[in-house]
Amino acid sequence: MGLFSQIAMLRDIPEEDLARGQIGTIVEVLSPTACIAEFLDEQGDTVAIRTLRTDDFMLLHHPAVVKVA
Repeated sequence: MGLFSQIAMLRDIPEEDLARGQIGTIVEVLSPTACIAEFLDEQGDTVAIRTLRTDDFMLLHHPAVVKVA
């Protein structure tokens, strides 16, 4: 888990309008088991900024991009 890592929610948080599967970005790492994540809408506006435990989300891994010259 690192700064600007992308995450996906593993559970709903209705009071924040966050749904399971929703994608967010880690904006601050608080400890090995907690972080602050930001969630955006389709227009790029912030929907929620929420402190989460690592069991609230999963890290998303993207394959390396290889450029062919």
